[in-house]
Amino acid sequence: MKILGIGNAIVDVICKVDDNFITKNSLTKGTMKLIFEESEFKNLLTNLKIEKTVSGGSVANSIVGISQLGNKVGFIGKVSDDDLGSKYEEGLKNEKVEYFYSKKKEELPTGTCLILVTPDSERTMCTFLGTAGKINENDVNTDAIKKSEIIFLEGYLWDEGEPKKAFDKAISCANKVAMSLSDQFCVDRHKSHFLDLVKNKLDITFANEQEIISLIDAKTFDEVINFSKELKKLLVITRGEKGAIAINGDEVAECGVKKNLKIVDLTGAGDLFAAGFLHGHVNNHSLNQSLEKGTEMSSRVIQQIGARLKANER
Repeated sequence: MKILGIGNAIVDVICKVDDNFITKNSLTKGTMKLIFEESEFKNLLTNLKIEKTVSGGSVANSIVGISQLGNKVGFIGKVSDDDLGSKYEEGLKNEKVEYFYSKKKEELPTGTCLILVTPDSERTMCTFLGTAGKINENDVNTDAIKKSEIIFLEGYLWDEGEPKKAFDKAISCANKVAMSLSDQFCVDRHKSHFLDLVKNKLDITFANEQEIISLIDAKTFDEVINFSKELKKLLVITRGEKGAIAINGDEVAECGVKKNLKIVDLTGAGDLFAAGFLHGHVNNHSLNQSLEKGTEMSSRVIQQIGARLKANER
């Protein structure tokens, strides 16, 4: 197997809202907020029109993208044996993703993420993790990990207690480890732990510019580049309109953004960028070629609703 993803198994519920809805509900545009009570999640959904419901989760989105590019992939993520859990598993199998988890009835339901898309196409997420946040080391299939060239983890999954044990177990038996820092919220919440992972346990780190600057408390992007070169591991950074950069020791590659796109929804932009880059990396493409593929995949997905490419967009 080329790549095995381990992440939050979450069903995305996509709704269009205005900026006033974001402000009224004390949300920070463009970030993710964890919701701990299912009732709060349902209250947010009241009076909203659902545009689309689809299997999601950051790493799962990336894994589906890598599969669509013709690679053999798998995924580990926890769902409950309920309606959404069954739909989630079906969604992966339809995309030729091998699912290494046997669902059973859990105390909490399958996780759900409310994705609020404002008129500027920015997405703000409210996530009720449900049983996805209860992943533990017993859910980690070590045989599948050992047979994978790379495992791909998400910062959204990392948390103290059982999820951290699952993380550590996966890393301990992996051939190569890639991880996305996922969100500014995650970086701020787990800064010292994430910095230790980046320095000592990860082979490939994906981040956006704000996340990596926050992680290392940099004042300028030049400090980020110097940190990356000294790290001597692969660091891949998306920079919005400035494009993307990959740094591996003294090797530095950059790629600009695609122009004149009809942007509809930024959900999944980072997920599909990682998919394209990892496809290139695992197939021995150059850093430049991998960045180009990541940019191409990201550019496609932001011109549609949802974080996974439709058949006619591949």
